[in-house]
Amino acid sequence: MSHKRKISVVGLGYVGLPVAIEFGKNEHVIGFDINAKRVAALKKGIDHTGEVSTRDLKAADVHYTCDPKDLKRADFHIVAVPTPVDDAKRPDLTPVIKASETVGRILKKGDVVVYESTVYPGATEEDCVPVLERESGLKAGKDFFIGYSPERINPGDKVHTFKTITKVVSGQNPTILEIVAAVYGSVVTAGVHKAPSIKAAEAAKVIENTQRDLNIALMNELALIFRKMGIDTRDVLEAAGTKWNFLKFEPGLVGGHCIGVDPYYLTHKAAIMGYIPQVILAGRRINDDMGQYVASEVVKELIHQGKGIKGSTVTVLGLTFKENVPDLRNTRVVDIVKELKDYAINVQVHDPMVDPEEAMEEYGIHVLPRSRLKAADAVVFAVAHQDFIDEGWPLVKSLLKGGKGVVADVKGRLPRGRVPAGISLWRL
Repeated sequence: MSHKRKISVVGLGYVGLPVAIEFGKNEHVIGFDINAKRVAALKKGIDHTGEVSTRDLKAADVHYTCDPKDLKRADFHIVAVPTPVDDAKRPDLTPVIKASETVGRILKKGDVVVYESTVYPGATEEDCVPVLERESGLKAGKDFFIGYSPERINPGDKVHTFKTITKVVSGQNPTILEIVAAVYGSVVTAGVHKAPSIKAAEAAKVIENTQRDLNIALMNELALIFRKMGIDTRDVLEAAGTKWNFLKFEPGLVGGHCIGVDPYYLTHKAAIMGYIPQVILAGRRINDDMGQYVASEVVKELIHQGKGIKGSTVTVLGLTFKENVPDLRNTRVVDIVKELKDYAINVQVHDPMVDPEEAMEEYGIHVLPRSRLKAADAVVFAVAHQDFIDEGWPLVKSLLKGGKGVVADVKGRLPRGRVPAGISLWRL
């Protein structure tokens, strides 16, 4: 599938950079980001997110820039900026609105703007289009055109990538839909799915992760129930998983840029429309409380071991929102850290994949190298980085006072049959 469009990508993070790189392997691309440090690193062939290899960075013809004027050279603008929630769990469209202002100022007749950012149904046309029109003085649907193609980037996943995942595309009219499909179809080998409307494509994105969120919430609630019954949740799931149609989800912390965020975009819009979601918000409450639950269980285990709580030391292994990535966005490990500190416990965090400056700036958490960790009364194995798993019990034991204490294995990755003597193991 070919096209004759000149592409720009606005936002060069976990989503935008892989998009720019894949297009850049076939044609010249303008890659824009407001972060000067990020742009400087990319010009040197360095991607601190680890999503794109140095080889691919060199292979792509991408002009990295912080100057919005460079966007004028393109006529197909892909907006891939984050859409988080605020402290009150309300959608924060600030980044996408700011990006719309930037794009609007350089828009010319015939341009197409496609949003990849996760939003609630209607946001592209109701929130973004007015900004583009105001800044450009042009009229959407007449002078310039809009599309929406939700991102499906999975950080750290080298199998399911931008090229190999079916791309949902949409446009404000049939002609634009075909243009958007042709542009993405030129690089996405898995093909495209043409949604009948922008709103349908927006809704598809938010329910993809809402579905996962609810399934994980069910597993977390089961873990709470089975804990009271004295049953190991993972024993139950292993047995139930032998049925051919049992969905294999696991309990755990639900953070990141998608699963822990997207449902709030849907529930926010639903509330505006006069419907208060019940099931979705119930699942969110369960998942949002899991960090506090893990911390409280660690405290109970310490008490059972006869340890004093105030002034005790707990080491948390892992801070990122998922294993084997440096991504700290919306990590719920911070909930464990905060709750433990509320018990007057000394908490020390170790994660070799994390940029300590970013952790301090984002969460006020000191991330320590292993050499600076003091012997602890308990270890919370919060994120199952492969390096941690490879070292296994010897690593965990070495972090405990005298090799004894409490270990909370949140993801159940430590071999239960080889628990060293003197260690009390708790699993979610």
